[in-house]
Amino acid sequence: MHNIKELKIWNKAIDLAVKVYQITANFPADERFGLISQSRRCAVSVPSNISEGAGRNTKGEFKQFLGIANGSSYELQTQMVIAEKLGFLDEAAFTDVIDSIDELQKMNYKLQNALQ
Repeated sequence: MHNIKELKIWNKAIDLAVKVYQITANFPADERFGLISQSRRCAVSVPSNISEGAGRNTKGEFKQFLGIANGSSYELQTQMVIAEKLGFLDEAAFTDVIDSIDELQKMNYKLQNALQ
């Protein structure tokens, strides 16, 4: 078991989820049940799966949940690209969130490799 509060990847994932909540607050109201909801669910899924994996008993289980978190991060990345193409995100906000997702994906990959 790991102390999630000490895991840099978990803290970065929490920051990403907060960022996604903040930027999706500016999306059109008619996206409430579309991109807003889906983006937020993905964003929350990332740190949630990291923490669930950290609480498991084996490295293999932790790695499995990191894989799920990584999948959610790619799903979120896709939704942010769609939001940008629809004009819901300006260039600065888009670059910021995509850079955060990229950083988290790299951290996840490195941690998965370290658990082998």
